[in-house]
Order: sequence, then C-alpha cells, then structure tokens
Amino acid sequence: MDMDTLKRLEKELKNCVKCGACRAHCPVFSVVGREPVSARGKIALVRAALSGQLSLDARTRDVMSKCLLCGRCVEKCANDVPTDLIVLAAREALARKRGATFFHRLTGFLLRNRALLSGGATLVSLFGPLLFRKVPASSGLRLRFPLPFIGGQRHFPKIAARPFLARHPEIIQGEPGRPRIVYFVGCMTNFIYPEIGEAAVELLKSLGCTIIIPKNQHCCGFPALSGGDLDTFRELAERNLAALESHQADYVMTACASCGGAFHRMYPLVLGERYPALAKRFQALSEKAVDASELLQKLGLKPDQGASPLQEITYHDPCHLRSRGIVRQPRELLRTVPGLRLVEMQNADSCCGLGGTFTIHHYGTSMKINTQKTAAIKSSGVETVVTGCPGCMLQLSDGLQQAGSKARVQHTLEILARSLFRR
Repeated sequence: MDMDTLKRLEKELKNCVKCGACRAHCPVFSVVGREPVSARGKIALVRAALSGQLSLDARTRDVMSKCLLCGRCVEKCANDVPTDLIVLAAREALARKRGATFFHRLTGFLLRNRALLSGGATLVSLFGPLLFRKVPASSGLRLRFPLPFIGGQRHFPKIAARPFLARHPEIIQGEPGRPRIVYFVGCMTNFIYPEIGEAAVELLKSLGCTIIIPKNQHCCGFPALSGGDLDTFRELAERNLAALESHQADYVMTACASCGGAFHRMYPLVLGERYPALAKRFQALSEKAVDASELLQKLGLKPDQGASPLQEITYHDPCHLRSRGIVRQPRELLRTVPGLRLVEMQNADSCCGLGGTFTIHHYGTSMKINTQKTAAIKSSGVETVVTGCPGCMLQLSDGLQQAGSKARVQHTLEILARSLFRR
C-alpha cells in the first residue's frame, strides 16, 4: 500500500480537533447529510487508513470522491487543516493501490495528447447536430440520447468550430514600455468559450500590452489531479512551466479560476514539496500568475464614459477565486461601467456544485447543490449572471436552463469588453 503521500500530511491530520465546524460550510454535506462526506469524516477515514484500521477499498474511494475541492472547509477551519490537500493525497493513494478509474485514465490520456484532444473537439463540433439538439429557450444544446459520463439531462454550449489557440499569433506586439502578458488560456476557453479569450485579447490590446499566447501550453492538469493521477499532473505542470518560462513576461494571466488555483496552490504545494528541483520554478510561476480581474484593475482599465443602456447583472464568486481573496476586484471593475447595475445575489460566494470531475461522478448531487444557486440568481431578478470561471459558467447555465430561466451567463471579461468598448 502506497501511503507515503498520506504520511506527509500526518501532522496536519492531527491538527483536526473534530469540532465539526466544517460541516456547516460543506456544500456536499448540506445535501447528502452523512458524516463521512464532511471534512471531519474524511480526515477520520484517512487517520484510520494510516493506523491500519481501514483499507483503501471501493467504499473509501466513493467517499473521497464526494468532495468539490472548493476549499470552504479550509477557509473556515480554526486550525487551518488543509482538507483539500488531504483528500487529494487520499485519492492519489487510492489510485496507486487500486488503479485509476477508467474515466480518469481516459482523461489523463487525452490531456497528455493535446492533438487527440483537439481532434476530438473538432469532431464533436462537426458532428454536433447528430449528438445534440438545440434548446428552444436558449442557445444551449441538449443530448439526443444519454452518453457515458455525461448522461442525458445536461445542457451544453456549442463546441467551438475553431479553438481559441488557433485564432491568434503567438505574440501580439503592444506599445513600448507597456507590460508583457503571457496569457494562459485553459481548456474551457480554448474549446468551449473562445469568446472569453477574444475579450481578454481586446482588453489587453486597449491597454497597450504585449500579449503572448504560447502555442505549446497544455491543460493545467487539475482534472488529472482530482482523480489521483499525480504523474499526469506533474507532466502537464512541467510542460506548462517550459511553455510559460520560454517567454519573458511581467505577468502570467489566467481567466479561469481553476487554472489560477492550480498555479497558486496546487503546483507549489502538491508538487513543489515533492520535487525540490522544480519547487523554485513553481514558486516563481505562482508569484507571476494573476487573475484577469486583478491584472486589469492593476493596469488601470477605464470604462468608456459614453451613455449606455441600463443593464442589471449579478455576480457569482468562483470557489478558486474566493479562496484566493479575489472577491472585490471583479465587482469594482463591473461597477465602473456606465449603465451596469450590480445586484448582489444571496450567498454569492457559495459553490455552484461543479467541482470539475465531481459533476461527472455525482451529477445528481452536483445539481442539488446548484439548485440553491439557481434560486438565488432567479430571486435577484436580473437577466445576466457574471462570473470569472468557465467551469462555473457551464454549471450555472445548466441549472438555469433546467429551471426554465432565460438568464444569460457570461464571463467578467465579456461584460467588460462589450460594455467598455461597445462590442
């Protein structure tokens, strides 16, 4: 049994005093209501596994899979117990002992082979009408029949006919003396929401920045990490280091909360401590990486002061931005736009229920969590909900469309680009 990764966290495990405060903040526990799925319950299971009282069996794997990695329990823990890292370590130990699930083996294979991933996305785009049908009330799509890992209930956006990375040169030269920005695009923007990337380019151009879009960038690796596939996660991280370090830049910008979370927390903490030779490189990347809303505010983005029609919007905080304290910046940017009125929804910082691959394995639970978010959006009375994560966009759109809402979901950058420059 490979328990080394769990033993590394033994000190943190002992810091849990079993107070149970985490239960009040766990989205999964709020709908499942069983002790094992709470942070305290998972920590107890890991302790039992380390002491030999529990086997890393199928039931343990099922419990450990029921975590969104939202970080809420970590934020609320008085003793700073890193439950997200503990859960990831348990998933890694399970994968090493029992083997990765078929889904995660397939995911890892595709993520390591970018050409196959791109080709698959192109095929889905071409043959989409055979698999999907348009949803009359929106621009989304519904599967014509259930598919493995997907089911038949989800609403999907269209797959981009041309990925974002194929649309621009690697370097878009800016004005002398202005910052050089490396843009890490992320899979969701590249294949599903290229309009986010187009908005990012337009906004950075308006600020005179030199924009660098490395062609050899890969997935951040979070989907592999969430399944315990540390080998794929490390391989992708090293590829991205090589791609991003090959360009001199002042900032590495992400417009995806999950990608930013990988750069800021998972690369230095999960990989940095295990691979000392890479630790400094991971830390240097972490220090340069910024979310798009942070960067645009820092660079002094100013709105067009011309008259604009009144539009009411509300904002959803992605977990991997909230946990990094990026809450104020997107709101302040949005409030500077003439004609926009930001209406705060109830519990704007609560998880939408996506959790990356969590929604693949536990779609029913995922949507039960999402029900509360959908209700909050509808209660706000707005027709547009804005967020800073493409994954959240997918989940929010799914929930709203299933609830019969006509509210649109857009990225912060889309709103800024359209409103500031009247796209």
